[in-house]
Amino acid sequence: MADNSAAAIPLQRRGVPFGLFAVCFALACINAAFFPAGLFSGIWIWGADGLGIPTDFVNVWAAGKLALQGHPALAWDWDVQRRIELDLLGQDFPGYFAWHYPPPFLFVAAFLAQFPYVTAFAGWAYASFIPYALAMRAIVGRGFGLLLAAGFPALFSNMLVGQNGCLTAALVGGTLYLLPVRPVLAGICLGLLTYKPQYGLLFPIVLIATQRWTAFISASVTAILLALVSLLAFGIDSWQAFVHWLPMFSQAFLTEGKATWWKLQSLFSMVRYFGGSESLGWAFQWVLTAGVAVVLVTLWRSPVRYSLKAAALAVGLLLTTPYLFMYDMMVQAIAVAWLVRIGLAEGFRRYELPALGVIAALQITFMMTGIPLGLAANLIMAALVLARAGSWWRRQPATAEIALAPA
Repeated sequence: MADNSAAAIPLQRRGVPFGLFAVCFALACINAAFFPAGLFSGIWIWGADGLGIPTDFVNVWAAGKLALQGHPALAWDWDVQRRIELDLLGQDFPGYFAWHYPPPFLFVAAFLAQFPYVTAFAGWAYASFIPYALAMRAIVGRGFGLLLAAGFPALFSNMLVGQNGCLTAALVGGTLYLLPVRPVLAGICLGLLTYKPQYGLLFPIVLIATQRWTAFISASVTAILLALVSLLAFGIDSWQAFVHWLPMFSQAFLTEGKATWWKLQSLFSMVRYFGGSESLGWAFQWVLTAGVAVVLVTLWRSPVRYSLKAAALAVGLLLTTPYLFMYDMMVQAIAVAWLVRIGLAEGFRRYELPALGVIAALQITFMMTGIPLGLAANLIMAALVLARAGSWWRRQPATAEIALAPA
């Protein structure tokens, strides 16, 4: 089995194309300016009317507050959660901001709930950006990675609602960056990612197929230890509540469409958005998932450069989950970073930068219009990776490669 397990970028380094730099700089400036201005003008976190703005982060703070009060299992009770959220925000809102994460993520929620809501929300948004930005910097291999991280379009959506997309991207990026040279640390990152169980299919398949047992065992041990520590901290009732409420959550969001189909960016939700049945949606989703898994195993067992394997796995995670919001698209930034790493080393192909521009435009269009275009963005990203992989495969062996080492 051939696997170079290397960064697979040639030794020469090129400058950042002006167009790529300009777009990232403009989007980064928008992100940097909007949120402080929004906080002080009453359009982010807390309204000018003195009431809290209903958005996703309220369920994190409410779950953490229940854990601190000694009732962690009630975090999964939608009605109890909603009462805490209403008391906090001071106003009603339609539907639910439900807590559905596994018990280990209560550690994050409980920590944040020790602070006033505005402090916790803003602190989480900015603090979780740091490991994500560092992962992007490490993958790209130069300072431009920080600008790429700050200018990624989905970052705006993630910070606006106080979601965990930055943390997820940081852990996915850390796992992929460290895997060739620090498999134990890579496994720890992957084990910490188990708060997003929808990403728990492809990583084990790839690790087993490529016999990366050190990372696989490290991830397994980390996940088991997290579960045991959360069991000791929050009691068995928290795990029972999680298991009890999970089917109800699935029923509400994936069967009844309580989150509305346009908010989800998966193939399953696209079928439902256009009026297809649930069974048809699942059929399409499982066919896509099986196809992605086969392609990834083939790719990861081939001599294709590691950068392309990592990019393919990152975008594959997004294609194979039916439950995918725009803030989850932060993981796509990791795939983009690997592709940019190659482009900055040996030059971009003439279609790659325009295609990356289209991907950014699709994300921005969704945020402005509500048209679900995330699936199209992911398919374009997958096509870019496969195009590079196909040509690399055909011309192996090629230019010299350097091993990936933490920067």
